[in-house]
Amino acid sequence: MSERIFLDEVSDILRIKQDRRSFMTRLLLGAAGTAFGSLTSVSPPYAATVDSGRSAVSFVTGSDRREMVYQALKPLEKKVKKEIKGKQVILKPNLVGNNQPLCATHADALRGVLDFLKPIYKQQVLIGESTGRRYEGKSGTFTHYELYNYLDLEREYNVKLVDLNARPPIVQWVLSSNGHPLDVRIIDSFLDPKNYIISACRLKTHNCMVVTLSAKNMLMAAPINDDIRHEKKVMHSPGIRNMNFNFFLLSQKIKPALTVLDGLEGMEGNGPTTGTPVNHGVALASTDFVAADRIGCQLMGVDFGDVGYLTYSANGGIGQGDLSKIDIIGPDPANYVKKYKMHERFEGMLEWKV
Repeated sequence: MSERIFLDEVSDILRIKQDRRSFMTRLLLGAAGTAFGSLTSVSPPYAATVDSGRSAVSFVTGSDRREMVYQALKPLEKKVKKEIKGKQVILKPNLVGNNQPLCATHADALRGVLDFLKPIYKQQVLIGESTGRRYEGKSGTFTHYELYNYLDLEREYNVKLVDLNARPPIVQWVLSSNGHPLDVRIIDSFLDPKNYIISACRLKTHNCMVVTLSAKNMLMAAPINDDIRHEKKVMHSPGIRNMNFNFFLLSQKIKPALTVLDGLEGMEGNGPTTGTPVNHGVALASTDFVAADRIGCQLMGVDFGDVGYLTYSANGGIGQGDLSKIDIIGPDPANYVKKYKMHERFEGMLEWKV
C-alpha cells in the first residue's frame, strides 16, 4: 500500500456506491443511543421537522482572513465566554491533501480565532486534528501541521498541537451497507462533554457529501485512524445513502460548539483536495453548526436540500436550517452568493434522496 493515502478520495475507490438495499427510517435511541429500530426498504429524505428555535449567524466580508474571522466571532463573545468556562477548548482545523494549501484550513484563520479567545480564555488551547493520511504507516497529523505552517502557532499563542488519532476510542454504532449495525471507533475527545470544540474550515465542495463545512469537518475526523483499523474508511463503506444517515446519527452526539467558516478563498469543483479556487471574501461564525452550514451552502449557491446529512439534522431539530429563522449579524449573505461548481460526480451524491 502506498504510504500516502488520500482518505478523502476513498469515494474514487467506492465510485459513489449506489446502495439500494435496506435503509433505516426509525431509530430507537436508548440511554446509550445504540439500540436500532425497525428497517424498511425506502429512505425518506425528509422527516417531520422539529423546530430548534431561532439561531444567529455572524457574517462579515473583507480581504484580511485573520481580521475577518476575528470580527465574525466578536458579536458572539458574551455567549462563548459563558460556554467555555470550565471546559477544554479544542480548535479543530481541516487538514487534508498533501501540501495542497487550498484544501486546508489556513493558519491565519486559526490566528483570528485565537485572537478572539485570548482575552476570554486563559487556559491552554488545544489545536487538534486526526488526519486520514498516513506516512510510513503512521498518522499524518504532525506532518500536516508542518506542511500547512501550524508550528509557529505554539510560539505565538498559549496553544498545543495534538494528534487526536493518539487518543483512546469509544465504540459507536452506525448503519452498514446492508442495514445491519456497524461498529465504528470514535475518538473520545469528540464525545467528552468537558471539551468545547471549535470547527474551523474553509468553504469547499466534496466528492461524497456535496460540501465540506463545519459538520463534515467534525464527523469525518471523529473516527480514529490508528494501527488497529482505519475507521474513516469504515465510515465510507456503507455508501452515499447510509453515510448521510450515519452523519445525522452521529451528529446527535458529535457537534461543534462553535463554527467558523473561512470563505476568503473557497474551493469549487473536485474538492475536497483537487478543486480550484474561488475568490469569495466572506467569513461567518455561529454557535449553531447547522445554521452556519446553512448559510455556507447559501453563499456557495448550493441547494441545502441536496446535502442529506444537513437536511436530516435540520429536520431533526439538531440545529436551524430555515433561513427565515436565522438572524444574520452583518450584511445580507444573499448579496454575496457565488455559484460554486460542483464535483464532477455530484449527481451520484443525490442517491440519499431516492
